[in-house]
Amino acid sequence: MSQHDVHDVIAQLVPPGSRVLDLGCGNGALLAHLRDARQCTGYGIELDDAKVMQCVQRGVNVIQRNLEEGLSLFEDNSFDVVLQLDTLQHLRNTVDMLRETARVGKQGIVSFPNFAHWPHRLSVLRGRMPVTRSLPYQWYDTPNIRVATFADFEVLAEQNGLRILDSFGVHEGEIVTRWPNLMASKAVFKFERR
Repeated sequence: MSQHDVHDVIAQLVPPGSRVLDLGCGNGALLAHLRDARQCTGYGIELDDAKVMQCVQRGVNVIQRNLEEGLSLFEDNSFDVVLQLDTLQHLRNTVDMLRETARVGKQGIVSFPNFAHWPHRLSVLRGRMPVTRSLPYQWYDTPNIRVATFADFEVLAEQNGLRILDSFGVHEGEIVTRWPNLMASKAVFKFERR
């Protein structure tokens, strides 16, 4: 799935004109897409120097900050939508950041590699950690310090007082709604506080 495809899928979940916070915004491409295609405003948070510069070059508002430090610089409900795309699995304070996402945003959208995708299950049955297009690293050099499935996130959301508004999988550019825990390499959830 190309970045452009992912941007289109996520953009459809963000209401036009929303104020958006993108946690781990990378090079700012998604925020620029939301600005140009959906008339959204907002900020990205990124730690990497080169990616911060790319955001600036795109005209995207960016704050250089380590997400492990939390979101204390933002008040409750500061944003219509908070994006946390492919970042949860890299964080040590996963639950705290999920709560912070729900605190500062009226709605949150998260995505992460789905560890329960059937090729990953098959690899584990063979006695090896999976190495696939969606999980392209060996166990010893992966930036992912957490692995999760659709079912895992549903339990976490419930435990933290979040109501799931929409969920689906994505695999090779296609949205997966039938058996996403088995058939999708990426999980996507849209939620709000109860």
